Amino acid sequence: MTLIMLFVFLAHVLLGLPLFLALLTTAVVGFMFVDPSMIGRIMPQQFFGGINVFSLMAIPLFILAGNLMNASGLTERLMRLAKMLVGHLRGGVGHVNVVSSVFFAGVNGSAVADTSALGSLLVPAMKKEGYSTAFAAGLTAGSSLIGPIIPPSIFMILYASLTNTSVGSLFLAGVVPGLILGIAFMGLNAWYAWKHQLKKQGSFPPLGIIAMAALGAMPALMAPFIIVAGIVMGFVTPTESGALTAAYVALCGMLLGQLTIPALWKAIVDTARLTSAIFLIMAASATISWLLSYAQVPAQFVELLSPYVDQPVLVLLILSLITFITGMFMEEVSALMLLTPIFAPIAMMAGIDPVHLGIIITLNITIALITPPMGACVFVAAAVSRIEIVELFKTIWPFVLTAIFVLILLILFPALTLWLPATIG
Repeated sequence: MTLIMLFVFLAHVLLGLPLFLALLTTAVVGFMFVDPSMIGRIMPQQFFGGINVFSLMAIPLFILAGNLMNASGLTERLMRLAKMLVGHLRGGVGHVNVVSSVFFAGVNGSAVADTSALGSLLVPAMKKEGYSTAFAAGLTAGSSLIGPIIPPSIFMILYASLTNTSVGSLFLAGVVPGLILGIAFMGLNAWYAWKHQLKKQGSFPPLGIIAMAALGAMPALMAPFIIVAGIVMGFVTPTESGALTAAYVALCGMLLGQLTIPALWKAIVDTARLTSAIFLIMAASATISWLLSYAQVPAQFVELLSPYVDQPVLVLLILSLITFITGMFMEEVSALMLLTPIFAPIAMMAGIDPVHLGIIITLNITIALITPPMGACVFVAAAVSRIEIVELFKTIWPFVLTAIFVLILLILFPALTLWLPATIG
């Protein structure tokens, strides 16, 4: 049954059917094997039940906060600060690209939004400094992976809703891995700058100028602290944190005089469009997840990997490989929704901390965003860079391998993920 469902899903995707319809059609085929009478009784319940979760309301609110940040001019302020800090180094604009992604990640939590917002501004600047278009686009797509790792993270909120894991612990656990990912991409950029002998752009600016840039970016820099501190200290739920952050960013934009009514309306409309697409996919994925659970597929998978439960590192490597391959051919939200209920029992048997598993799955799913043939960030980066997608697919692999290196590092050393939640939580 599972193989037939997989074949049906792939066939519909290749035919160009919208993803949520492909998932629903696959679910209908699965129910035909299990019990056709469930199609009218169970499918609607699971479809709507999959998104009838209060914590999921945080997703559109954090997306709105990111859109408002762009509309309010706060993104440009963060980029200006990043330029003051690292722009004087060899390959400075590339470093600015990565550091801006770190800053931007603290509000939005979406890799695709990061690629779109920063790419249109930084890719032309990188080309002007001597970078190839392919490397500039690849670095923009690669550094955007930091977005879903540093809190807030849409993927972490989804994982938490599926496993009853603390969102606050997941958010704290993502900080160090996100920074490691940023350092890794800065290292790759430094190697490129050295290899191609890119010139330094100026010298380290005076501290007064840096202080002015930091002061200008302070409204945006405060947002991540509002998000994480509020959730960790128990003052607000993730949903309330998202609402508070969106209201805070909107207020900052209005006080700075850069958020107009038309820009505010556009941000709301863009958020509604993206949210509706995400929630439709989540609802359809929840239907298939329930069906697979009913058919005891997770139990069969647990039994298959049971000989290895005394080797948690090996289990994580196997789960990562499956997630990586799945993410290459399936939309990331769908992959997360389908795989998490199957993987969580295995990880529990192997003694893997659910927070550690959440970071590993999130990073795996995120890497798929820059992996051919369906990496969404690669398509966005190609569009904003005006480069052929095939050419970018050929040159994206150093960035994929860099992210995989960080993933393996996190698997081998769980303390990199669990230290901060244990210290603060």
